[in-house]
Amino acid sequence: MRVMPVGKQIQYMSNHDRMTGTMPSVRQLTLMAAACACTLAASAQLRHGGMRDSVDIDEVVVTGTRAMTDVRHLPQTVSVVGRDRLTENGRMSILPTLMEQVPGLMVTGRGMMGYGVSSGGSGGMMLRGISSGAGQLLVLIDGHPQYNGIYGHSIADAYHTMTAERVEVLRGPASLLYGSNAMGGVVNIVTRAMPHDGSRTSVNLGAGSWGTVQAEATNQYRHGGFSSTVGALYGRSDNHRPHMGFEQYGGFVKLGYDLTPHWSLFADADVTHFSASYPGTVSAPMLEADQWITRGAVSMGVENHYARTSGRLSLYDNFGRHKINDGYNALSGTPQKRLFRSSDALMGVSWYQSANLWQGNRLTVGFDYQNIYGHAYYTSRETGETIDTPNKQSGKERNHEVAAYVDMSQDLASWLTVLAGVRYDHHTVSGAEWVPQAGVVVRPSALTQLKLMASKGFRNPTMREMYLYPPSNTDLRPERMWSYELSWSGRLRDNSLRYGINLFYIDADNIIQTVNRKNVNTGALTNKGVEVELGYRVDSHLSLSTNHSWLYMRHPVVSAPKYKGYVGANYSLRRFYANVGLTYVHGLYTRVGDDEHTENFTLLGCTVGYHLGDNVKLWLRGDNLLAQKYEYIDGMPMPRATFMCGVDLSF
Repeated sequence: MRVMPVGKQIQYMSNHDRMTGTMPSVRQLTLMAAACACTLAASAQLRHGGMRDSVDIDEVVVTGTRAMTDVRHLPQTVSVVGRDRLTENGRMSILPTLMEQVPGLMVTGRGMMGYGVSSGGSGGMMLRGISSGAGQLLVLIDGHPQYNGIYGHSIADAYHTMTAERVEVLRGPASLLYGSNAMGGVVNIVTRAMPHDGSRTSVNLGAGSWGTVQAEATNQYRHGGFSSTVGALYGRSDNHRPHMGFEQYGGFVKLGYDLTPHWSLFADADVTHFSASYPGTVSAPMLEADQWITRGAVSMGVENHYARTSGRLSLYDNFGRHKINDGYNALSGTPQKRLFRSSDALMGVSWYQSANLWQGNRLTVGFDYQNIYGHAYYTSRETGETIDTPNKQSGKERNHEVAAYVDMSQDLASWLTVLAGVRYDHHTVSGAEWVPQAGVVVRPSALTQLKLMASKGFRNPTMREMYLYPPSNTDLRPERMWSYELSWSGRLRDNSLRYGINLFYIDADNIIQTVNRKNVNTGALTNKGVEVELGYRVDSHLSLSTNHSWLYMRHPVVSAPKYKGYVGANYSLRRFYANVGLTYVHGLYTRVGDDEHTENFTLLGCTVGYHLGDNVKLWLRGDNLLAQKYEYIDGMPMPRATFMCGVDLSF
């Protein structure tokens, strides 16, 4: 498959069983596989028709080096989820699909549609026990960082399937290339672009349980050197609890122009507005806990692509406007007299150039600059006037971060590659940080790879931690983490079988915690675990995939499971297709400390579709078909069985 460069294209299994110490048994894992096999048994008897290859994973990635690189030559572990996989279940958000397809990745939820922010917000990603909610896992769009400038975390409702051509998830520290917040890994959303001359329009409509409605429309166009992708979306849901409504709308524009065969320009903009209500926990319901959020991202730049070198210079801005009513306890509280408001921006300049200096060599040098802005305040609900906000300083803060890095790989033999790099990063408040990384890749054959990786990750303190509210502390230092990983992966020559196994060990210190009402660098964590993934194409109609992750944490954290496993199957015959997925989560921490609590649950989902013609597809999806009672967030039960149906049009 040809991949264009970035910017150019780019209870049936122990429900609530309260087990706290044991991993899932062999019997439970066998039941997972058997459930999918039984579900598809009848369909598997059908014999001939079109091919639906659902286990194909691209070999070329951009996230691990910024330049296009064969993943078999990278010491990092990168999972790639392509557009076919992202769209097969009719989901507006990329996050549920990523949780199924990427071992070790957990995503929290609270309802059928909408993640929200602030108290009770969900959509937090947890990878190997490292949290996006704490700003330790970085989301990128075409390599540009996306997070709230004040709180430092990603905004889950801004990551739509409509915009994504593919998603690359680098599991493990990526601070060498991407700096702060990438200490646990990165999720890079590679946006869509038209690959050939012509025009293509798609419309996706869906409706389902709890008053849920979704609509997306995109147009892609290319003529000569000019290309464009334009899209718009709308979604809403009442969700399954009172006072839990959600509504969003947004748009996306991506433009490209080839100046010459080697130089091109790009510009894109993505804006999402959503309103969400937080119903509180079951034991403490809330009223008027409403949020009105606008998030946007824009970027522009120039790229070059030659036989031996490629690079990019880009300017970007990720910004947001937030208005939040913290609400009140429905049983005993009184309405709020003030609203929390904030505006933030993450503006930056990024430059890199990658070159092959000689045979088997790749050298990448780069420079990053970020201006991080945040303004948080309260206003009176009655008069609209600004109310004093408990900030340590002015409340209109700007931090600057500047960095330079070099990353080099060298093939010492046809079967051996070594890689090393270092980054120097300087933050105006927390100071300087050196970030080294090194790895070795051994290829015993053209189809197998043994990888060893040692890398450092870090996270600078956020504006909230330094300036906002009484615990703030401007003497905070960066959080630091070292990760060590050993992996083995391979495939058959015809790509019918792919497999991989990873062993990792994480040691982190300087973790920011609040002690005696003050933020201090006192925390530590030690995590280790195993990740396994396997994909098998049985024939031109049926393919199977599975992944599993086991995690041991010396200091458990909320939203991290001890075990997560997924088994999926895809089947197609002429105009019909079906996919089934079974996810089992064991030991998901919803509370830690003296009041520790874990959840265990099994989620079964299924999507069936039928192509009425080349341009019309009907689909029906069911989630949590076992009607499990479960929670990602303590006190906020998820819906039982839900259903969506829809139609996809293309012309």
